[in-house]
Amino acid sequence: MANKAFDARYILQYGQIIGIDEVGRGALAGPVVVAAVILNKFIEGIDDSKKLTRKQREYLSEEIILNSQFAFGIATPTEVDIHNVIGATRMAMERAYKNLGIKAFAIVDGLEMGLNFDHECIVKGDAKSASIGAASIIAKVYRDNIMRKLDIFFEGYDFIHNVGYGTKKHMTALGKSGPTIFHRLTYLPVLKSIEPSKIEKWIFEGKLSEDRLRKMYTHSMWCK
Repeated sequence: MANKAFDARYILQYGQIIGIDEVGRGALAGPVVVAAVILNKFIEGIDDSKKLTRKQREYLSEEIILNSQFAFGIATPTEVDIHNVIGATRMAMERAYKNLGIKAFAIVDGLEMGLNFDHECIVKGDAKSASIGAASIIAKVYRDNIMRKLDIFFEGYDFIHNVGYGTKKHMTALGKSGPTIFHRLTYLPVLKSIEPSKIEKWIFEGKLSEDRLRKMYTHSMWCK
């Protein structure tokens, strides 16, 4: 569980610090969402969002939002397909930092990604740092809400429960109905489920860009 002492070392050195974390990188559908957070006070119970229940995350998210400065950055499924998930995550992190509008030293969960601002990457930082843990929680709640809203429009994929991850019910729906435009179309389980007629429909409706289609074609060649 995150503690005061970890962040205190960075605050002592840099003054104000920003915690940054992402969610959704391993999903088959939906965006990558990043949060950037400056905590105004320490909040008990903050931890890696994956270790918390939905009820705990939603309670803590409200507390964090009330007691912090925060911003989100989003990379769309299209951007994940075009730039790959690492590149899209980097874009979302830089957007979150920029949207926060405060130039301060950032501590970021994960491995080094070559981000374009002053920072340090910390492996498993969401379980060590209160600031990073707070970012992981509000990003998770924000993204889950996006996916649950998508469930209203795309029945059968069970987004309300799996929030875009590859559960058995989700995979069954892909095999039966193919993907939505909100899936990551270059991901192998998704790519293999797309019928050519659906691609033609998306192109006709202007929903599928040339760059995204080109990446899909490239990935389909790798699959053979």
